[in-house]
Amino acid sequence: MSNVLVTGATGFVGKRLVPVLIDAGHDVKAMTRHPETYDGPGEPVFGDVHDPGTLAEALTDVDVAVYLVHSLDDDDFERRDAEAARGFGLAAAAAGATQIVYLGGLGKDGDELSAHLRSRREVEQLLGSSGVPVTVLRAAIVVGAGGISWEMTRQLVKNLPAMVVPKWAATRTQPIAIDDVIRYLAGVVDNDEALGRVFEVGGADRLSYLEMLQQASEVMTGKRVPIIKAPVLTPKLSSYWISFVTSVDVTTGRNLIDSMGTEVIQTDHSIRDVVPGEPLTYAEAVERALAEG
Repeated sequence: MSNVLVTGATGFVGKRLVPVLIDAGHDVKAMTRHPETYDGPGEPVFGDVHDPGTLAEALTDVDVAVYLVHSLDDDDFERRDAEAARGFGLAAAAAGATQIVYLGGLGKDGDELSAHLRSRREVEQLLGSSGVPVTVLRAAIVVGAGGISWEMTRQLVKNLPAMVVPKWAATRTQPIAIDDVIRYLAGVVDNDEALGRVFEVGGADRLSYLEMLQQASEVMTGKRVPIIKAPVLTPKLSSYWISFVTSVDVTTGRNLIDSMGTEVIQTDHSIRDVVPGEPLTYAEAVERALAEG
């Protein structure tokens, strides 16, 4: 077993991953900017990826670092995330870490990627630029209570008797349950088969965003919410509309929506050779998210 540092330990993914890693026998440091208020499992340590000088102590004696940080709520997120990834990779190398695990975004490199997905690719490269082997899991929408994409879906279905959706709602994606993401992340930590590799991860279903809204509505209300397609609804207008009817802010909504015009489907299933098991369906993921609150 290894000494593992989890960045973003209080976030949507991190707070679920830490206890699973501990149960697997790892010694876990939970990195946060506010260790004095951390009440989860593991050893709380101070660290801020945007302040490289704070990372040396957090990474001391760490074998594997799990990187779960991004800045979608910032207008300048590409620059901020690039600087943070470069600094973290350098600090991990200096500390003697043997693996960095990163949760990135699904999408083919040859496609015209959105700024969001383009930034995720850049982070993958920069994390490993100082020589530490990086294991990347590329996921599309992650479904679970507290996740931005799920909360946006849940609140849209809950708050609106009918929906007007733009043309990107017909784009296909492959949503994945947070439980499967955690299972895959834990499975590649300290796993020699996963060193230096990029894996695509996805759930059991390939759905358009429109179909996701309809399935979520059926699970939540027992019926499909009426949906009207509006081809002229721009990403900017969509982000304002989403911020008006949900708790997702305009900047985050715009950065998410900009990615929704690109089809993101899993085409490589090699992750199942390294971490066996069948992923949940979208309906099952929705049911679990609702049960969790």
